[in-house]
Amino acid sequence: MGAQRQDAELRPSPAARLVAGCERALAQLELALSAAGGAGTVALAITSARHALDRLREDAAAAESRFLSLLDAVPEAVTVHDREGRIVIANEAAGRLFGYPPERLSRLSVYDLNPSLPPHHMDEVWRSHVPGQTSSVETTNVRSDGRRFPVEVHSNVYREGGEPHVVAVARDIGVRRQVESALRASEERYRQLLNSVDKGILVSDPRGRIVSANAAAERILGLGERELREDVMRKEAWSLVDADGARLDWNQVPAARALAGGMVIDSTLVGVYSPRMRGITWLSTTAVPQFLTGQRVPFQVITLFSDVTALKRQSELARETAALAQIGAFERDFLREQLYHSEELARLIDWPAGHRIDWGALLALFPPDHADRLRDAAERVRQGGPPFELDLKLVSRRGHVRWVRVQGRAIVVHGLAHALAATVQDITARRQQEEQLRRQALTDPLTGLANRDALLHGLAGALREAGTRPGPSLLYVDLDRFKVINDLLGHAAGDGLLVAAAERLRQAAGDAHLIARFGGDEFMIVVAADEDLVQRTEALAVRITDAFDRPFEYAGEDFTITASVGIARHPDDGTSVQQLINHADAAMYEAKRRGRNQWQGFSPQLARALTDRLMIETQLRRALDHGEFHLLFQPQVELASGRPVAAEALLRWNSRVLGALMPDVFVPHAENTGDIVRIGAWVIREACRQLRAWTDSGLALSRIAVNVSYRQFLSENLVEVVSEALACHGLPGSALELELTERVLIEDVPDTIATFDRLKQLGVQLVIDDFGEGYSALNTLRRLPFDALKISHHFMQGIPGNEEDSAILDAIIRMADALRVNVIAEGVERVEQRSFLVGHGARYAQGFLFARPLPPDELVRYVQAGNRHA
Repeated sequence: MGAQRQDAELRPSPAARLVAGCERALAQLELALSAAGGAGTVALAITSARHALDRLREDAAAAESRFLSLLDAVPEAVTVHDREGRIVIANEAAGRLFGYPPERLSRLSVYDLNPSLPPHHMDEVWRSHVPGQTSSVETTNVRSDGRRFPVEVHSNVYREGGEPHVVAVARDIGVRRQVESALRASEERYRQLLNSVDKGILVSDPRGRIVSANAAAERILGLGERELREDVMRKEAWSLVDADGARLDWNQVPAARALAGGMVIDSTLVGVYSPRMRGITWLSTTAVPQFLTGQRVPFQVITLFSDVTALKRQSELARETAALAQIGAFERDFLREQLYHSEELARLIDWPAGHRIDWGALLALFPPDHADRLRDAAERVRQGGPPFELDLKLVSRRGHVRWVRVQGRAIVVHGLAHALAATVQDITARRQQEEQLRRQALTDPLTGLANRDALLHGLAGALREAGTRPGPSLLYVDLDRFKVINDLLGHAAGDGLLVAAAERLRQAAGDAHLIARFGGDEFMIVVAADEDLVQRTEALAVRITDAFDRPFEYAGEDFTITASVGIARHPDDGTSVQQLINHADAAMYEAKRRGRNQWQGFSPQLARALTDRLMIETQLRRALDHGEFHLLFQPQVELASGRPVAAEALLRWNSRVLGALMPDVFVPHAENTGDIVRIGAWVIREACRQLRAWTDSGLALSRIAVNVSYRQFLSENLVEVVSEALACHGLPGSALELELTERVLIEDVPDTIATFDRLKQLGVQLVIDDFGEGYSALNTLRRLPFDALKISHHFMQGIPGNEEDSAILDAIIRMADALRVNVIAEGVERVEQRSFLVGHGARYAQGFLFARPLPPDELVRYVQAGNRHA
């Protein structure tokens, strides 16, 4: 180190200069003594002084060496400057900092190190600095290569030998500034990051005071960071509650618990209310304590929270909705074999609060067959099957029987079903209502018997159970002449008789059979199969007919209503529900044909008749489209003059499969199937077309008559069909005469009157056909706007020889005259009949006496001839 300093040729240190001065003084003294011839005592003193000076030189060299070593040990650059700022001493760190070798530093001054200093900088230093007091300044120095760098300089002024000196310690603060800049940038990025997070973040000190808050926290809490840090709102103004609404103390909030326990408090729901908030805000809060290295006590806590008010309210709403709708839920984790459930599910099954439910315990609540259905459905979901919906019965832990609807589906992750999610809804009340409605839906409201649907369902079940083995018998019961009494006495009386008839069927059949009202006055009884089925069925049929031998009483009067019974057995008479019904129906009609009030079993002969019926109905559906119908026309004549005035259109069917069929064969089938509506509309249009053709050819016929079925009349479009046919062929309404049976008059009187009124507005003539065969009330006839009565040919057969028929016919003619309507007699075949009609004032007639039904061209010739002879 000493060699370094010598090579550096630094200016001598104060101690070295002191020793050098002493040496010069001794050398001069020695010269003086030598010139004076020497003095022993003085010489001795000088010698002693030299020895002392040598020791001083050695001590000074040692001290200087220690000083320089100490100076070099300082890590910062240290320089000592004289009055002019020149460098007197510099340590090795200074050489490294400024980039100069030691000998070069000895020739530099403070102005070389900092060229930006003013010329009189040192004067200012001596003037402003107080010895013994350190001053600090940040400035810029220059290295040997000309590069500038920032430094922090600590300096102190002292005096040596009366001369002022300044010692300066320079520290390169470039790295520190970079670190500080990086730190500020990092803090800014940290702040930006915190403010970009949508979670609220609060940083609190150990005393719970907030020291930092991000933008989300300010927004959620409605306070600025300064307000939060300054605690402008005292804790007493805040209200805190837990997830269940119980009040929370401040030492119970997650941040306080994290500070107290030094543990993370995760995902805790806290309700917060303050005067700044409008209502309660629900926060999902996590508190994380922070520790300094080696410390076990947190120095701060970071609280992260999210506003879950909407989710909380949705959750509460969902919970309330589930409770109101009685819907529980569970999730079965297939991987962990765990079951998670809602509170409502626990309530539904009366499970103790806070106790877990496993899959086996849940299945045990269901009856074995219902549990199997749920287990199988869950397994199908586990294997990737579709969602399911099951109505199941369960017995709760308290023994309450409930019906629940379980709907489940898979929770799929990466294509695999890892859990079953299901809802469980209490449908007990709904099930009871449905059962009540089902019973009501399967019960005839008038008689209390099973209804048509119940009969069909029960019969189908019995057939399924029988399979190919002998099955049940079906009894088809129809009340004879019930229609007559219902029409005469009214519907109320008819309903009363139906109730009484149902009770007699119950008494005759007992409780062992399914008894149903099939419709109207028709009943059916299903007799279950056993070894004595044939005998039991026939015995029951006899009991039924015997039960109806006794008269029914109504309003003090006795009425006799008998019953006709048809029987069909499985499998001999049919293997399906519809076959058995059809065959029992056919057997019942055979019993009626044979005289009523008896029973009839189905037979091969009836089977052939039914086959014929089915064949007719099948071909009938296609007949109109195939153009198989045509019209014949029978003239109506004026009795007094014999002049033809009108013609009745009569429908004929020439089937390409069945040949020619008369109306009495196919019309009843057409009415049963409803095909009569389409066919009747065709007849009206075709009759109008023919009349138009006759009128255009000059034939003098005033009108054409068409028979209208009651099914047409009830179809609701009869008026439109008539109106369109008249308009299409340019005919007035008076050119068309509609003949309706008395059945039309009793089906629905209000609707009948309305339809009659609309037809009369068109000018159409209305005639009651086959008058006297029905049972319509005279009051109804009086209210309807008909134009004529057509006497049935059955009455004409006894005229004039049968006194009763003659009397009835005379009464009808008189009644028509009183009602101011015409009478048309049909079936007139003999001259005596014509004479009787003329003698009693009848005006019009038709029958074989005048002409048979004729094709259109023959009718033309007949009319022309009749007009010539009139």
